[in-house]
Amino acid sequence: QVQPVESGGGLVQAGGSLRLSCTASERTFSSYAVGWFHQAPGKEREFVAAVGWTGGNTYYADSVKGRFIISRDNAKNTVYLQMNNLKPEDTAVYYCAADSRTPFYSGGYFQGASRYDSWGQGTQVTVSS
Repeated sequence: QVQPVESGGGLVQAGGSLRLSCTASERTFSSYAVGWFHQAPGKEREFVAAVGWTGGNTYYADSVKGRFIISRDNAKNTVYLQMNNLKPEDTAVYYCAADSRTPFYSGGYFQGASRYDSWGQGTQVTVSS
């Protein structure tokens, strides 16, 4: 396992943007699929976006398509989530998760939380109306 660390959360007005970052000290992080999930108070944790280890394949929840962009820079061992046109319903704790059990694997189902075995502590995103 690795220990992902998220950063970049904060308070923003509706229509604004934030960029979340997820990094880990282990160099092997660059070989893992990474997903972003969010959890609002009283709700289940939900899939937001995911990226394969090469960065060549990306996946998004319908609610964020066209607004969020997931990317990675393996030279910096970092995965990004660019969030544009934020809405109050995007308010949640955002978690980064890595799949360390299948390194260098670009297939499978990216949207399920069970794929990921290494989770960060989360970063709060609050969007005011």
